[in-house]
Amino acid sequence: MTVLQRLEKWYSSQCNGDWEHQHGIDIGTLDNPGWRITIDLRGTKGENKNLDRVKLERTANDWLQYWVEDRKFNAACGSENLSEAIDIFCEWFDGSA
Repeated sequence: MTVLQRLEKWYSSQCNGDWEHQHGIDIGTLDNPGWRITIDLRGTKGENKNLDRVKLERTANDWLQYWVEDRKFNAACGSENLSEAIDIFCEWFDGSA
């Protein structure tokens, strides 16, 4: 299963006729360039999980930060690190990370 398919499966498993109307996933771009992801954890089994900010600074274009704040998983990453950020979320949410 690809990283995107894992995220699709996770999203589908949260949709219950209510959750998807109030919560969800936002993926956008940054101007440095890069990506940002916000995944609302409210109403999921992960809503009370904590995660301090983790920073991975490899090069100017290969970097990743992720954390939980206000019951939302957040990630910001380099332009080629989106798949890595999604994978980290899936592993963290499932309890493997």
